Amino acid sequence: MTPTAILAFAGLCVVLALTPGPDTFLVLRFSLARQGAGLAASAGSALGSMVWALAVALGLAALLQQSAEAYRILKIVGGLYLIYLGVTALIASRRHGSSFETGARRTSLPSGFVAGMLSTMLNPKVGLFFLAIAPQFIPRGAGALGNTMLLGAVDAVVGGVYLAVVALVAARAVAWLKRPRVAKTFERVSASILAALGIGTIALSATE
Repeated sequence: MTPTAILAFAGLCVVLALTPGPDTFLVLRFSLARQGAGLAASAGSALGSMVWALAVALGLAALLQQSAEAYRILKIVGGLYLIYLGVTALIASRRHGSSFETGARRTSLPSGFVAGMLSTMLNPKVGLFFLAIAPQFIPRGAGALGNTMLLGAVDAVVGGVYLAVVALVAARAVAWLKRPRVAKTFERVSASILAALGIGTIALSATE
């Protein structure tokens, strides 16, 4: 694979990364409670991308493309996970108030990492992205496994860096967001967005 092809793929990954999605809101929530947890969620999301790249390289993701039922089930599971994250965040906000210090104490790095990884792994669109785009960048006759994993690494780095920047910027905004009314509103809005994304995912799956 030529450097030009890798740069072209990286540019496409940048465009996709800049489009807000569940991972962005997830990292935002974790980083507002604890900067390290937000960075851990970013790393987890990057690892999730690598898992999808491996699945595509091994041909597993092709099953999702061929089986509408498998694709629908994965989308529903992913939607339920987003709803779970949103609802638990709303409950925690009501129970513990809007203190970010309290949030920092109950938000661990492992929980952020696992949440970021699961959010990406349960998003079948990531797998279908690799399935549709990767072949266009892999030269005919080249090793599919190695080159697909290389593209997966590029996407993981681009996405991980973008989400890490989101985490750092959000963490620096905590001082302003510590105002009780602002913090309370933002926590509930971000949690509601996660839950709404999950509900929307399940609703769309039911109509497909």
